[in-house]
Amino acid sequence: MSMVPHGGDLAAAEARWGRPAEGWLDLSTGINPVPYPIPAIDPAAWQRLPQHDRLRRLLETARACYGAPADVPVVAAPGTQILIQLLPRLRPGARVAILGPTYGEHAACWGAEGARVATVGSLEEAATAEVVVLVNPNNPDGRIVDSERLLALADGLAARGGLLVVDEAFAEVTPGASVAAEAGCPGLLILRSFGKFFGLAGIRLGFALGTAAEIDRLAWWLGPWAVPGPAIEIGIAALSDRGWQDETRARLLAAANRLTDLLATHGFADCGGTDLFRLVEHPEAARIWDRLGRAGILVRPFPDRPTLLRFGLPGDAAGFARLAAALG
Repeated sequence: MSMVPHGGDLAAAEARWGRPAEGWLDLSTGINPVPYPIPAIDPAAWQRLPQHDRLRRLLETARACYGAPADVPVVAAPGTQILIQLLPRLRPGARVAILGPTYGEHAACWGAEGARVATVGSLEEAATAEVVVLVNPNNPDGRIVDSERLLALADGLAARGGLLVVDEAFAEVTPGASVAAEAGCPGLLILRSFGKFFGLAGIRLGFALGTAAEIDRLAWWLGPWAVPGPAIEIGIAALSDRGWQDETRARLLAAANRLTDLLATHGFADCGGTDLFRLVEHPEAARIWDRLGRAGILVRPFPDRPTLLRFGLPGDAAGFARLAAALG
């Protein structure tokens, strides 16, 4: 099991606070609380091995959705986490700079495979690294690095055999921040997560886009039938539904603004985030986290930065009202 703390662990929450009578209001993840409506799935998708023609359709749909070139190499995986764990094999023993603070699995996975890992506060500090990793927009503070800077960095790394890994797990809410249009350029590898924006983290689906050298190796390590047939069908439907995506971006923006205003009225200082979560600071954050937990509301603490909390979005008016009452 990963030693990196994550949100969404309701079993651990119940072990600490007991099972709330109202059920959990889980705001500890950055997952869309209003998921894509699962379409009708042909029963054969549950009974057969995943079909290669449907997988090809999924990859074509993902390229189009992300704005990537139609011929760029792409691989689908059962979630981006497995890709993060495989990436260190592409550059064994490398000097790795991770732009932090950020999603902790990146440093953990590179370090576990023997890489020399340093967490840096700026791209300038990563100048001598062989591999640079960043999340864009960043988790948890929403920091965005300009596309031109990223592409220039990828060019410089490619010139010396290096690699820039851009984890775009939350790029659906800010598509202008994505560098997917440049996927396939030497020195650039992009990760995309399906479950967060579409609210279907349980089906486990993610993608990597890059050069054939990297993508072919990842595909080999993943092996055949890495993505289940039902996940393929859901992915095709959701990634091609532009109307739902546009409506969802507008809804998430409104909900994020509402959450920011609510937290501000209770003395939280906004520290950034995305339209799927807000990072806030409060001198009594640890006490508030515990009080919310006792009320059946789970938010994300940061043990190494105890004044910070991350709040995901309530899914409806009742959720907002419950959070407001608990904070009050």
